[in-house]
Amino acid sequence: MFNSCVKPETLITMTYEGVLTKMQSEFGSPIQYYLVFENGFLNVNQLLNKELEINFVGYQCLNCGKKKKIFRQGFCYDCFYSSAAVGDWIMKPELSTAHLGIQDRDLAYEQKVQLQPHIVYLALSSEVKVGVTRKTQMPTRWIDQGATQAISIVEVPNRYLAGITEVALKNHYADKTNWRKMLTNNVEQMDLIAERLKVENLIPTEVQEYFYSQKNDLYEMHYPVLSYPNKVNSLSLDKTPQFQGKLTGIKGQYLLFEDGTVFNIRGSEGYLVRVNV
Repeated sequence: MFNSCVKPETLITMTYEGVLTKMQSEFGSPIQYYLVFENGFLNVNQLLNKELEINFVGYQCLNCGKKKKIFRQGFCYDCFYSSAAVGDWIMKPELSTAHLGIQDRDLAYEQKVQLQPHIVYLALSSEVKVGVTRKTQMPTRWIDQGATQAISIVEVPNRYLAGITEVALKNHYADKTNWRKMLTNNVEQMDLIAERLKVENLIPTEVQEYFYSQKNDLYEMHYPVLSYPNKVNSLSLDKTPQFQGKLTGIKGQYLLFEDGTVFNIRGSEGYLVRVNV
């Protein structure tokens, strides 16, 4: 919903209202970010160095659409424990069973998502980490986690094989991003092409044939950040329903403000907000 009003000093304030979902991104230098609402979208890059006001209005479950308190991942409590879109295999790909024809919550949905090419990768977001994504989510997945570089290790035909590969490599690499280090740009520098060559003998036997040994597919991500904070303070709309600050950067799924406040858009999915710019 878009509204505008002319203030006495003739400055125009635009108001955007809608349910938060993760920012859409467009690979480029720098990466372009968009907040997409039901009746329009906002190019967030254009708000850099400008005052932004965020007001919490209410909740709306991304699954059932009811105005119920969000439990996790934009879903209300009931939907989180019933929807196939948030089964345990999402966070733990090694639990995938669609390749065996075994249902978790909805076999048709699970076959559609699990039985497609998946990538296991190394990325630099805070330190070198290993992760899994569907091939169709490259490079979006790396942008969402704030990685500055990423490279594929294997491309496998289903989520299960990707999951067991990730498990094998967790003994050698982190599998989560230190978001504070990522947002302060405290990132370790590593040669990911050289690092990839080290993992060939660490991956499971059934995945060896899919190993990328020669392919040069190093991605580099450049984020629209004017300045990085020295320390960060996470904004929670439940605790602070109204916030105003100057936007100084966008990285991963976070908005960075001049005073060190950071706002995780993806962590606030399902929240109905009113944004004044």
